[in-house]
Amino acid sequence: MLTKILAVDVGSTTTKTVLFKRENERWKVVGKTSVPTTVEEPNLDVMVGLRNALIKLQERTGEQLLDGSRLLTATDGGEGVDVLTVTSSAGGGLQMVVAGLVKELTAESAERAALGAGAIVVDVIAMDDSRSLIEKIHTVKRIRPDMVLITGGTDGGNISDVAAIAEVIAVASPEPRFGKQFKLPIIFAGNVEARPFIERIFQDQADRVYLVYTDNIRPVLEKEVLEPARKAIHDLFLEHVMMHAPGYPTLVSWADGRVRPTPVAVGNGLMYISEEQEGDVIGVDVGGATTDVFSVIEGEFYRTVSANLGMSYSMGNVLGEAGIDNVMRWLPGEWDENVIRNWNFNKMIRPTSLPQTVEELMLEQAVCKEVLRLSLAHHKSLIRGLRGIHVERTIGDIFKQEETGATLVDMMEIRAIVGTGGALSYAPRRNQAAMIMVDGFQPEGITDLYVDSQFLLPHIGVLMDVDRDIAREILWGECLAFLGTCIAPVGPRASVGRVITEVKIDGEVHQVVSGEVKVIPTKNLEKFSMEVIPTRNYDVGAGPGVRVSKESIGGVTGIILDGRSRPIIFPDVYNGQKSVARWYKTMGVYPDEVLDSLTRR
Repeated sequence: MLTKILAVDVGSTTTKTVLFKRENERWKVVGKTSVPTTVEEPNLDVMVGLRNALIKLQERTGEQLLDGSRLLTATDGGEGVDVLTVTSSAGGGLQMVVAGLVKELTAESAERAALGAGAIVVDVIAMDDSRSLIEKIHTVKRIRPDMVLITGGTDGGNISDVAAIAEVIAVASPEPRFGKQFKLPIIFAGNVEARPFIERIFQDQADRVYLVYTDNIRPVLEKEVLEPARKAIHDLFLEHVMMHAPGYPTLVSWADGRVRPTPVAVGNGLMYISEEQEGDVIGVDVGGATTDVFSVIEGEFYRTVSANLGMSYSMGNVLGEAGIDNVMRWLPGEWDENVIRNWNFNKMIRPTSLPQTVEELMLEQAVCKEVLRLSLAHHKSLIRGLRGIHVERTIGDIFKQEETGATLVDMMEIRAIVGTGGALSYAPRRNQAAMIMVDGFQPEGITDLYVDSQFLLPHIGVLMDVDRDIAREILWGECLAFLGTCIAPVGPRASVGRVITEVKIDGEVHQVVSGEVKVIPTKNLEKFSMEVIPTRNYDVGAGPGVRVSKESIGGVTGIILDGRSRPIIFPDVYNGQKSVARWYKTMGVYPDEVLDSLTRR
């Protein structure tokens, strides 16, 4: 029986460790540490940082984990840990170039495959992109990726253009990021009949290239097959990328192969949550420089990276892309635009600084809402149906004529949103995290809200492959904090104050009012039944005017009745500021006296 599990996450800047222990018939977190990652100069050995973290973990927990420089395991006379799991995004993660024939067809499918495998796609090369041949070659040569994915052509289709795009990579002959002494993995996932030509193109580079073939990502135009390419990327990441990074061979041997790219591990955790929720879910990880959005749509995992949207290093990009007005609309009262800009750029200069006043916290959380909004828009733009395919339509499609390539992310179908990252997980009040996710993602229908309170979701994803029962217990007992349920009817824009839906709980009737936010307090984790009854033109998930019954549990925030339109439309500036203050008061987001003082000035 397992009694101690050590989980390690080797990030680009910090190496984090968590010790799980079974005590009194339940699993719990008994200690956590975080130290600088040492995969780069001057140490050039990831194990230096890990051993530093384990020494601190020993001091905090009183558990003996190291014997000198060696990890103690359960086979060492009962000391040490039973299992070690590892997630990693060190050195900037897995950096890939993807190449295909048509940017919005095969190249887009290749990008989805790479992102779903946990990669950071640094460039997409396509025959029809606007760059000249020389520019494409110079771009690939300059990037120095960890891996290249080439696709294009349906099986039995185009060969000459597929060979041409492969020749761009061959002529560029990029040097792997870890040095020319290593071979560069190249995956070909295109027209199977083009393989002999691909072989000849790279035959003179056999000493510098490791060529792998996998199933065509688009065997026919109407079908996308991503999993074989994702598996090949994952296997090559472990065998040819991580094993070349300083110190990683030792780490992989310690973990007995239980190593996953951090985004893949998060995806495993979200897949499990989707199964539990019996529906689609969305997850978001708000970082300092980048923001990842994950989704599980009809059992398929998707991921996008908004590389320049973050809460510290990239905060200036958020202000530039969103616009100062979109940030200011989430602030109650009047604010000086110059103060906001100065604060924003000071945060970029001092990325580790924390808000010192409630006003600074409001600013940070207003920016976070725009990060979520922009990142979700980016996610929707990439996670969509296949383009250019023939769609048979029936008489029932007369009133729903969607083009091919429409987004697969339907907020009405999302059953849960899971947030992580410092701005959400460590918000001073849980109600603030709930408000950020509701305002940023603007969920529709009935949606449960969670935060990963201790940044454990990647570890849970790896533990799923070790013992699903243990992973499930830790997920719901130590990892996810349930905030509550958001009920947001969708329908025609109504005048403020009009009742658009009723919610019945234990015989008591509550009203969802247009333009307003209300909260029904609940007892944490207490089970109850509720019935949501929309008026004729409003939908909460089953169709306009159709009531929905749901078994639910109480969360720390309660049930949020959101009667605001989708997208949220603000009245004029003055009334908008008053409305925001009223919403925040209702949700208990900030102290009332602070909101009153801001709206009076």
